[in-house]
This record gives sequence, structure tokens and C-alpha cells, in this order.
Amino acid sequence: MPRTLSDGPTAREAPAVRAAGPSALPLTAYRTAIALDDPVVRPTPTPTDASPGQLDAYVRTALNLLSTDAAVPRLGLRADTLRDLADADATTARRVLRALLTVRPPGPLSADAHDAVDAVLDLERRLRTTVDVRQLPTVAEEFPGSTHQAAEHLTLWRGDITTLAVDAIVNAANSALLGCFQPLHPCVDNAIHSAAGPRLRDDCHTVITLQGASEPTGTAKITRGHHLPAAHVLHTVGPVIHGRPAPDDAEALAAAYRACLDLAAEVESIRTLAFCSVSTGVFGYPRSEAAPLALRTVSDWLVDHPGRLDRVVLNVFEPEDESVYRRALSETPTG
Repeated sequence: MPRTLSDGPTAREAPAVRAAGPSALPLTAYRTAIALDDPVVRPTPTPTDASPGQLDAYVRTALNLLSTDAAVPRLGLRADTLRDLADADATTARRVLRALLTVRPPGPLSADAHDAVDAVLDLERRLRTTVDVRQLPTVAEEFPGSTHQAAEHLTLWRGDITTLAVDAIVNAANSALLGCFQPLHPCVDNAIHSAAGPRLRDDCHTVITLQGASEPTGTAKITRGHHLPAAHVLHTVGPVIHGRPAPDDAEALAAAYRACLDLAAEVESIRTLAFCSVSTGVFGYPRSEAAPLALRTVSDWLVDHPGRLDRVVLNVFEPEDESVYRRALSETPTG
């Protein structure tokens, strides 16, 4: 897993969409189109006893089936070269498959290729150690005597958000909403799409096509999580900062957090939610200012909506990000 899990870059290779209109598409307008409430179907059965050796075999099968895919030239490769790489060492073969799926635009794979990719991703999910969000300590438990509002429903956790067994995770998306198109880029957008698989990009494409516009800053959309342990993914666009944040930037970042919480509340099955650190990566929002803002915004929402969510996790990946949140938790009084 890459060291930096922060906002993804602007998807330079994503299909272009026109500027957003005055309002974003409501959930009711796309919920059925992406089968949001249907269970994720995993069409290819995988062995009960998962092993790295089985995963390697699935990766090689997937690469061979994808060798004629139109996305192969985007990596500067030919079909025969991709087939040769399928026989390379396991680490190289998996990196090539991940890179190919990263640069591949939305659109259907052949049935055999989809089954092969699903088999890889399903087995990877089962080989990873997942973290049950309900087993993590709350702020109230980890910070005894904390007077922070909603401390009993908040958790600060450092780790890989793609391993969280939670009802929904938040992805720091770009306005194209299709994920990061840079192979192996160390951003959370890329990590989430890589773990979830190409069906996630297809869902996002369906949503953004129905909207007919790029995703406005401070809003959110929701999809299923597919091969993630999280059942759903909330995709939000935070502000891009050049220099110091202005008051409008702070409001846009707070709006992104509120949009995710409001949208999660529309889906009855969502009781637990994990946020990544929105806008603090390449989008440039200073961590020292984003953390207390996120805490205030999430806490205020939980207080205003008692009982709607059981747990909200504030997820960080780097030790310095954790330190910023710990400082904010010790300094932020109740509202």
C-alpha cells in the first residue's frame, strides 16, 4: 500500500464533462440506475481456503484475458507484451493488472474478463486483514475525560481505509468522479478504486452521465463498495487550495463533510461511516486547519441528528495526520 493516501489528482484522462449546473443530482435520480440497494453479486466462486498462490493464478488469467483490451496501449504495451508480463513474477503481474485497470476508461469488459477480475479482487479482499469499525475505541474511550461533543460516536483511527469493515467509506474524489487515472498513484482515490474494482468506475460514470455535469465542490454521491469490505462509497469533492484557505474554502470543506453525512442518512442501512482526510493531499488544504474543521462539522451533525449514525471514524494514514487530530481533540471544547 502506498505511503500517501490523500486526494486524487484531477483525472486528466477522464472523459470530459461540462461544468456543473446550479445543483447536483439527487439520490432519487440515480439510485436505481446503479442498483444501490441490491447486494453485490460475485459471479465467480473462489476457493474457500484462499492463498497467495491461487491469487497469482487468477492475476495471470486476468492479464491474458485483458491482453486485447483497448486500454492496453495506454500503458505503452502491446497484447503480446501484456501476455509476457502475465508470466512475470507475481508482484510485477499484479502491478501491471492494477495499472491497466487504473488507466482503463469506464465501459464493459467481456464476461470472461469481468469474471477473472472479480476473482482477483474477491480473493485479495479475503486475503487482507479487515478491521471491524465497531471494535475500534471511541474518542470517549481513547481520551478519558474528553469533553468533545459526540465523543461516544466518534473514532480516530490510523490505517488503510480500504480494509475497514464499515457500512460506508468516504472517497476524496475529483470533479470528474471517475477515480484517478494515473497508474499506481499513491492517492486514496486510486486505492479505493483499485480495491473496489472497475465496477465502481462504471457506477460513477453512470451517475455523472445522468447528472450531465462534473461534480460540484462540497457535494457528494454514493455507490456500492463492490469488492471493498465497506458496503458503500461516498464520493465527495473538496476545495482545491492555492496558498492559504479563505473563508469560502473552509465553508466548502465543511459542506463536503455535511454532504456525505446527509447522503449517508438517506440510506437506511448505513449506521457506520469512515471519512478520509478530505482535501488535505494534493488539493492543498493545511492539515492543521482541516482537522479541527472536520471535527466540528462531524460533531455538530451528530448532535443535530441524534441516533442516526452509531459511529463515525476519522481515518488518517500518516503519523503526522494522526498527531494533528489528537491535538485538535485535546484543544476543541464542546460546542
